Parts: sequence; structure tokens; C-alpha cells
Amino acid sequence: MSIKVMTVFGTRPEAIKMAPVVRELNKFPDLITPVVAVTAQHREMLDQVLQLFSIKPDYDLDIMCKGQTLFDITCRAMQGLNEVFVKVRPDIVLVHGDTTTTFVGALAAFYHQVPVGHVEAGLRTWNKYSPFPEEMNRKLTGALADIHFAPTLSSRANLLTEAVDKEKIFVTGNTVIDALIATVNENYQFTGSLANIDFQSKRVVLVTTHRRENLGERMRHVYQALRDIVTEFSDVEIVFPVHKNPRVRIAVEAELGGVDRVHLIDPLEYQPFANLLARSYLILTDSGGIQEEAPAMGKPVLVLRDTTERPEAIEAGTVKLIGTDKARVYTETKTLLSSNTEYQRMAAACNPYGDGRAAGRIVQYILWKYKLIAAMPESYACTLQ
Repeated sequence: MSIKVMTVFGTRPEAIKMAPVVRELNKFPDLITPVVAVTAQHREMLDQVLQLFSIKPDYDLDIMCKGQTLFDITCRAMQGLNEVFVKVRPDIVLVHGDTTTTFVGALAAFYHQVPVGHVEAGLRTWNKYSPFPEEMNRKLTGALADIHFAPTLSSRANLLTEAVDKEKIFVTGNTVIDALIATVNENYQFTGSLANIDFQSKRVVLVTTHRRENLGERMRHVYQALRDIVTEFSDVEIVFPVHKNPRVRIAVEAELGGVDRVHLIDPLEYQPFANLLARSYLILTDSGGIQEEAPAMGKPVLVLRDTTERPEAIEAGTVKLIGTDKARVYTETKTLLSSNTEYQRMAAACNPYGDGRAAGRIVQYILWKYKLIAAMPESYACTLQ
């Protein structure tokens, strides 16, 4: 007996976190027939990850179009996935996280009465519009899921609060740590825009921003604070892979364009980005994934948001939620650049997100659930000290 397991994803972050699962599924050819379906909600950035991890999709919907809206993504992905489901007839579908592809993949599976496994389940801010639309994508996917692969005990607790049956929740750790461990190499050689960055005598501050709720003046305030920081600290270099959203690019160029020691570069492929993260001194971001990756590298993170669905790192102490107020961003960044005590307090905090074996736990659980192996795997149970 074997089962057909279909993975569905469409963005770079999803691909990074699902790549270890796809690789693990391929290790059991006698028990599992893996099928990979991508929506390509993000095209170029998705392709970079597929190439890095040598993943060849069985179905590529290629839905991305210029100026696409959430309505466009939802409708095009739903129509395309319906056709895939008719052809494949999977035994279970795995979706990841909180993108529109995630929700649509779960909904399409429900319409075809196929069980859904939600990887990275249970993250919550409890704020419907923050992050938007990710919070509701994740909650709606959770309502449709049959198995909830929660990355942490906190995520499990969130699901229990929503009355999810505890027997349907399995704590795995986060697959992003699996991907990161497989990608970071201390001998990695940077090329292109990163080739001349001085990681030896300068402290590199890595910055990323892209959240819809931060577009406009909120982002400009962050960039203004960064301009003041780099002026004040002569040993600081800012590396800023700028998101391709035109509204982000216009604001970044207006506030930071031409500023000495500020490197505005195009978005990076995952391999150079992961190695850049590992060699940076400090990270400022509104990204969710970096809040999980940085603790594994011992890097303090200042989160440019008012809420986070990843409270574990805040509790651990490696992440701090600071919002986008110019004065607050400046003060918090300056503190970590000026006080070695404060810096080390965050840098030395434990990593609550995993041990690099999350994908293995997910696949072993599926095999056990479908009675293809006898023993249920042990869950991940990291607790903060």
C-alpha cells in the first residue's frame, strides 16, 4: 500500500519551508507517491528556491500576473487547483502557513473532500487585519485542516484555545530551521551586490520590509531612523534587499537612496540571503520567517510591526517588537549598537523554533496516521529555560 501526498505552495517563503518536507517525502518511494503543485503566486522568487532545492513541480499553475490583486490570486489559484485535484486525486494535501495559496489550497481540498495537513499551524496575532491578509488566511486554513502540524507548544496552545481536537495537533518544530541548516555554509562566497560588503571591520545591519500594513508613512519613518543610525555609527553598513513592490521601492529610494554605507540591492535568492543573515550583526524586519531563522543564527531581531504571530522568540528574548515609530526604531537600534550587554542578552537567547528535524516528524506522522508504520513519532517539545 502507498499513499499519494500532494504539496501545494506558491511563494518563496512557502517553498523554503516546504522544500525539506518535499525532500523527506521522496525518501519513501515504496510508501509515498509525492506530487508537487505550485501556483507561482510569486514567479521569479519561487523559481529561485525550486532550483536551489532541486524541486521540479508536477503541476505549475503559473498564475502570477502584473498588478495582481488578492481577488486575482484567489480566483486563478482556485480554478487551477480544481483541475489538478481532478487529475491527481490525492490521499492528503499539505499546505503551508498563511498565504492566499495556502487558504485556496485548503479550500480546494475541502471541496474535493481530501484531508488537509496544515504545516506551520496555529500561529496567531488575534488581530484580523494584522498581518493582512495572512492572519485570516491562516485561521481559515486551520478551520479546514484535518491535521495541524504546529511548530511550537505556543502554536499548539492557540489551536486548543480555538477548540481544535488535541488528537489532531502534532508539534514538529519549524521546517525553516531544517532549510536553514541545509543552506548556511561558513565558507560561502558572496557574489554580485554582496561581494564587496565588509563583514570583518563593519557591523552589518540587515533590513527587510514588505508588509501591506506598513506601506506609506510607517515605512518612511523606519527609513528615516535608519538614515540617522548610519550617520551616527561609522562602523555600520546597512544591507537592504528591497522588495519589488513599487510602493516600497519609491519610499526606500526617497529616504535612503545615495546614503553612504546603505546598500539598496535587489531581493536575494534564498542561499545568499540565508548566508547574509548568518553573517549580519543585527536584523530589522517586518517579515515573519526571519523571526524564526535569526534565533537559529544567534542574531537579535527588531520587528517593525505592532503585532506578531510568533511570540516564542519574544518570550525567549531574541526578538523585540518595536513598531515603526521613528524615535522608537532609532532608540532600539542604537541601544543594540551601543550596549554589548543588551546585544548579548538577545544574541544568546535560546531558539524555540526547532532542531532541524521538523520535516522528518511531519512525514513520519503521516505514515503513522495512514498505518504505514507502527510507531507514532515523538513530537518536538522545546521549552524556554
